[in-house]
Amino acid sequence: MKICIVVSNYYEEISNNLLRGSIQELKKNGYKNIKKITVSGAFEVPNIISKNIKKFDAFIGLGCIIKGETDHYYFISQSVTNGLMELSIKSKKPIGFGILTCNNLNQAKFRASLKKINKGKEVASGIISILKNK
Repeated sequence: MKICIVVSNYYEEISNNLLRGSIQELKKNGYKNIKKITVSGAFEVPNIISKNIKKFDAFIGLGCIIKGETDHYYFISQSVTNGLMELSIKSKKPIGFGILTCNNLNQAKFRASLKKINKGKEVASGIISILKNK
């Protein structure tokens, strides 16, 4: 099985922790054929997955969107969510949604901890479950 992880590095510390969690979980479960593609922001994640949809068996999108003072957060969050869901349905391939949508940086750090909760690990577990039941 070939798995592609597309990771936004806009919040690099958060994304790196999510990525570590995903890769550790995948490798722990025997998945070794993993490719990482880095993009600048979460908005680019669906596009890169779309361009690579035929090359991999499953995908994981990782990143972080933090609410600011404008509505930009809502537009980006909704666009990325809809884009990934549409790609998954049309391609019939699993795409794990590991893009944190948080109110502040502290929430993001909590959800991307290497010691406690790591949403990257959780998303990888979901993908593993889907692949095992294929």
